[in-house]
Amino acid sequence: MSAVPQAVARDWRTPLELTLLGAIWGCSFLFMRVAVPSFGPYALVEVRLVLGALVLLPFLWQSRSQFPARRWLWLAPIGLINSALPFVLFAWAAERAPAAIGAICNAMTVLFAALIAFLFFGEKIGVRRALALLVGFSGVVVLATAKVAGLSIGAAVVAGALASLLYGLGVNLVKRHMTGLPPAAAAAATLGCASLWMLPMALTHWPQASVPGAAWACAVALGVVCTGLAFLMFYRLIGRIGPSRASTVTYLVPLFGAAFAWLFIGEPVTLQMLLAGALILGSVAVSQRS
Repeated sequence: MSAVPQAVARDWRTPLELTLLGAIWGCSFLFMRVAVPSFGPYALVEVRLVLGALVLLPFLWQSRSQFPARRWLWLAPIGLINSALPFVLFAWAAERAPAAIGAICNAMTVLFAALIAFLFFGEKIGVRRALALLVGFSGVVVLATAKVAGLSIGAAVVAGALASLLYGLGVNLVKRHMTGLPPAAAAAATLGCASLWMLPMALTHWPQASVPGAAWACAVALGVVCTGLAFLMFYRLIGRIGPSRASTVTYLVPLFGAAFAWLFIGEPVTLQMLLAGALILGSVAVSQRS
């Protein structure tokens, strides 16, 4: 008899948590846009990685016996590929284009993950998913040729697409080399490794001028909320509803990213951005159909 109330509870809790996670990750692009002019991409990413790792560190300590030395041979490169490099690319793009651009490019992660699994890991892709990839890439082309306030954003789009490509590669590496590890602990390990990769660049590029309070607030929120706590929420969702359904949060991130940037810092949302977003999100939706 208790199963029915629990099922009802899960039914309302899941869409609420997916929406909240989409809003948090959508906020991350706004926070980067505000903070990166003061910090620069390297220092900002180092703050984000360190704070995110610290939030998750108790989980790693609790499960430390499951992380022998040989595990770190994969954890270290995965941290570089799945966190350090894409975070820097998105931060670099945030210096040069509206927050919505990075948020839209981020949606390509699902498509890149399928493409890399097909090219390098022998997974089947199917005609429908192949066509979805083509449509998604056409959306990137539309976005790259757009102009905002008369300025070209092509370089920022390329950086965002490359970051999503690295995420797609990281997803495949995680799937093959981190299976069986506690997810939150594994995330802490990869974020910690990523922070060590970034440390030399952060130290040599640390801002010389005083960083404003608003930039610090955005950097802290980016690390604590959008990285550490968001990872916890995402892994909880994966455990409850599975990775496929949890990945539907991908559809919400660009919507929240564009809406928050327009609402709080007045960034425009152009027709080309809407068209590119529709092409990319539509292709993701088609590729996800069972």
